Order: sequence, then structure tokens, then C-alpha cells
Amino acid sequence: MTLLETIKSPADLRKLPVERLPEVAADIRKAICDQVSVSGGHLAPNLGVVELTIAMHYVFDFAWDRLLFDVGHQCYPHKLLTGRLPLLKNLRTSAGMAGFPEPAESPYDLFRVGHAGTGISTAVGMARGDSLNGEGYDPQTNAKGRRVATIIGDASIVNGVAMEGLNGAGTLKRQFLVILNDNGMSISKPQGAIAQHFDRVRLSHTYADFKKRGKEMLKHLPGGSLIAEAYHQAGEVTKAALHEHAWFEHFGLLTAGPIDGHDFPTLMEFLTEARDLDRPMVLHVKTVKGKGFDFAEGDSSKFHSPAPFVREGCRVEIKKDGRSFTAAIGDILVDAMKRDPKILTATAAMPDGTGINKTLAAFPDRSFDTGICESHALDMMAGLAKTGWKTFFAVYSTFVQRAFDQAFQESSLQGLPVRLLLDRAGLVGGDGAVHHGFCDIALLRTLPAAAIVAPIDEPSLVEAVEFMRCYEEGLSAARYPRDNVSDLVVNRLGKTPRYELGKARCLTPELDVGKGKPDVAVLAFGTPAIDALKAADALKGEYSVSVYDARFAKPVDAALVRDLLSRNIPIVTVEDHSIIGGFGAAVLESAQEQHLDTSRIVRLGLPDSWIIQDSRARQLEIAGIDEAGITRGIRQAAALPSVEFRTRSSVAAPVLA
Repeated sequence: MTLLETIKSPADLRKLPVERLPEVAADIRKAICDQVSVSGGHLAPNLGVVELTIAMHYVFDFAWDRLLFDVGHQCYPHKLLTGRLPLLKNLRTSAGMAGFPEPAESPYDLFRVGHAGTGISTAVGMARGDSLNGEGYDPQTNAKGRRVATIIGDASIVNGVAMEGLNGAGTLKRQFLVILNDNGMSISKPQGAIAQHFDRVRLSHTYADFKKRGKEMLKHLPGGSLIAEAYHQAGEVTKAALHEHAWFEHFGLLTAGPIDGHDFPTLMEFLTEARDLDRPMVLHVKTVKGKGFDFAEGDSSKFHSPAPFVREGCRVEIKKDGRSFTAAIGDILVDAMKRDPKILTATAAMPDGTGINKTLAAFPDRSFDTGICESHALDMMAGLAKTGWKTFFAVYSTFVQRAFDQAFQESSLQGLPVRLLLDRAGLVGGDGAVHHGFCDIALLRTLPAAAIVAPIDEPSLVEAVEFMRCYEEGLSAARYPRDNVSDLVVNRLGKTPRYELGKARCLTPELDVGKGKPDVAVLAFGTPAIDALKAADALKGEYSVSVYDARFAKPVDAALVRDLLSRNIPIVTVEDHSIIGGFGAAVLESAQEQHLDTSRIVRLGLPDSWIIQDSRARQLEIAGIDEAGITRGIRQAAALPSVEFRTRSSVAAPVLA
């Protein structure tokens, strides 16, 4: 039995002598690496915070105190120390451990969190709430009160929400600890002036000498208190050591560090002092992303959140099972940029995850990584569009929510044709509810003149980019899933036609408009069209089903909707998006605007409930938008009573036949 297996809660951890903590750290690293190699998951960020997490649980009692994570992709060590080792074998599935903090798993997880920048603000809220409840820690009046700590990365600290959180934290009149986990990395290399500032701090002489100088200070400060006394002693030597970079001082936060985030004695020393301080502070901790495994340290971007992989000695190979939409879009953009010198691309800290790593390499002067700053990125794209550039912003669907205000104010309202490439649209698999891209259609189709498309495969993605390149009337967006591209349609139908604004494409040409009357028509938005075709094939002999690649959620193909309903053909809409406000809702609205009866429209989409982590295939099944679910929807539509076609301008109500 490993030492980790004996730890059922942090109380067990605190029974161990400090000398045995490196053994716990080694067990945690091995357990995480062994599991992620099988299931995939966030590897490098978790390996980098092992000692820091152990030290936090050793010094604080988070069964009572508050620990809040920013982003949350560094929470595996925390979970293993809080009784969830048995759940690790089913990591990122509904039967096991979520890849992000999950309150349903444990009271040690306070928030479901997967977006950067939020940890400080939620921690400020809990600190204020505890104080108002009379439970907040105060060394004079409530020594047994709750402490509050939050861990944020050096890349997340530049996020606008984090800045607002720091501004609020500086007004607190109580203990409050922000751990700045500085590993010199985001998902990839951090960007921006603040990241450059941290680089200078890491390279300065003080980082190398800080621990030694700190111990020397202990000998000279009255009472031997490193932090509390340093705050009260205003000597320049003390301030220089504690405020190596006084940047956070401007927020009213005492700052210490950087310190070695892998050295237990140093961590214990500083965390103990910070735990009992009576004011807010930032502890700058220097860590190594991917610590403990050479392959993860050497390429922490590649091993940030890898697919399953195989280790053979010094060689590590990540398993591949096909060509992804992300890989495809990178190549498509490079080709488009070769043909059109006015195209620019950008991403917000996700160059590998969006394919922009390829344009950054091929066109470094026309490609940008803004860091975790989605709002800034979209505003920057609007500014570039104003000066005549064709801007493509590649961003996860779940993160475009953070830039919706900019999509509204600086792009759409100005009539600027900013182009959004929404990766990870719909259900995302193991990352779970915190990352599902379930509301981008509902948000973006409110914007006048917006064009929203959903390619179904690589050839249609090529045509979508070409359509967006030429679309100048307003904002445009293409959404596609975290999945591999299918060759079903191109093998069946050959060349993919160009996109025409607001026009769908029939994938069953023998049952297209004017070529017979199918029993049911499926209007599929995006990759659900592939499963709709499979469902139609499976139902041959029972029902004739026409399948359309809807292509546009705005504007929808109103003429197609009218033609189908006027011929009394029931419609099934299907989308990998919330059924509320999505493509199906747009079809209903189109029918209503044309005074058509809507009783023969069946909508399939994501339910009005959260779908937790699991395989993407299992999530599609739960939502009822896989092949089996679409088959059920077709049968449901076929069983609906027929309606005599009359427009609502000619009758008061639909007439049932």
C-alpha cells in the first residue's frame, strides 16, 4: 500500500511528519500520470502544484477554512488528498472524478469552476460572507474563524475578472490569501506585459536568494515573524525583500515572494505566516509545470491536457484516432492566409486547442495570442477590422461568452465583420458542464446582420471559412465540435458546394424539394447531420426521410421551412446546442413569422439541465441527439397528425385532418 492510499482526508495528511511529505508527492504524481495516460486529462498543470497543494492542506484546515481554485484544472492533487483516490480510476466520467472542482463530489470543493479569473472574486465574496456571519478569522476577536485562500495562475491573473477581484480584495480588512502559482506557462506561453514582468522577476537575483535572505531576516526581526513583522517594520531592506515586485501593492495587497513552490520547508514557513495574518496578501510561488516527468516538463503545452498516451522508456506517444476539426481549421486558415494577405488570426491562450499554433508559425506578424483575455481579443479584432483587416478569432465556444459584450458593442453595433471560429461547440466530453458550448447560437443570433454557420465536415469547414472571408455585412461565426471530421458525406455526395447566405443543403438529393414527398424532413445544424443520415439509412423501408445540412442558424432557410410545412411534411430539427434559443427555436420563429402552423415541428437539442463529464458519445446519447435519439425523433414526427395547410392569415386556427 502506498502512503497516499492511507490518506483518507487532510486530517490524515497532517498526522505525517514533514519529512514524509515528499513521499506523498511522489505517490500523487505517479497516480495522476498513470491515470491520465489511460483516460486523458489535465496532466502538466496538476503535476506542477503537488507540493503546493500538500502544503496548503497541511497548514490550513479546509474542512473549515475556504479554498477556492481559479480555472480548476490543477485540482487533481487536492481531490486525491480529500478522499477521492478511489474515483481516480474513472477520471472524467460520470462514474468517477470530474476533471474540475465538483461540489457534488466533496464539501472540499466549493464551486464548479472551469473559466479563468473567477477565483479571487468568489473568494472575496466568501470572505465577506463569513465575516458578516461572524465566522471570519480575526487574530484578536475570532482566532478560530474561517480563513480564506485562493490559488490562481500567472496566466489567469491577467484576466479582466481577476483584476476586478484584486481590486476588491485590497479593500478587505481581514485575513485573505491569494496564491499566485507562477509556472511561466498558461496552456501555452503566457502573453502580455504582466507576463513579461513576471519573467523579469523570475530571472532576477532575488528569486535565487530569497529563501536565504528570508532566513537572515528572521534573525533580526523582533519576535521572528517573517511576514507580520515585516509588514509592521517599514525598513527599506525588509520592503525590498518582501516586495520584490510591488505591483500588487497598488491593489492594497501585501506581497511576498517569489518562493520555491516545490520546497516544503519554505512553503510551510510562508503559508503558516500568511494563515495568521490580519490583512490580505499575495504569496508569489514559483513552480514548474509538469514537474516530476521530463516529457511533461519539456513540453508542458503538449501535455497540458493530453489524450491518452503510451510511455516507452524516454519516448512518449499520444494516441491519435483521427483528424480533428481543430487540426483541420489550422490548415484551412494557413491556406486562406496564403491566398488573402488581409486575413489576421488570433486566439486567447489556446493556440494548440484552436489550431492557431499553425498560423502563428506560418504568419507570426498576422497572428496573435492575447493570453487569457477573450474580451480584449475580440475588441482588438474589432479595431483591426476597422482598419481594413479580415479578422478571425478562434476561441472555445464556452469562452466566447466572456466576450459577448464586445461582440455586441465593438463588432456588431459598429457593423464590423469580425469572424468567430467557435471550437468545442456543443458537448465536450470529459471536461463536462464547465466547458460545454451550449449557448453561443442563442447569444449571437440576437445580433443584427450576424451570420451563424455550422460545418459538418472538413470540406464544409473550408467553404465556411471562405464564406466568412467574404461576408462583410456584420459579425459571422462558425461552430464545430471537439471531435474528428467525418468523410461520410463527401464519400457519398462528392464535392461540397459553396455556402449561400441562408440556404440549406440537401444530403439526400433524391428527396430534395420538388423530388417527391418524404415522410419526415430532418433539418440538422452542424455535425448532428452525420447521425441524421445514419438514422435515415436505418429507417429505410419504414419511412422515407430527407436530411438537410441546415448550414445557417441565422438566417435560417425560410423558403425550405415554408416548402416543407406547406406540403404537410413534419420537420425534425437537431442541434448540439441548448434547445432554448438555438437553431430549432429559430426554425419555429421562421415558421411563425410566415404564419405557418408549427405543430409538426419536433426539436431535438441539449436539455434544460446540466450534463456532467463523460465521453462525448455518452453525452450525445443522454441528450438524445445521437443516431438512436434522432431515430426516435423521426418516429415521433412521423406519428404526428397531419394538418391542412393554411396560413394564419386565412384561418383563425390550424385545422386538423
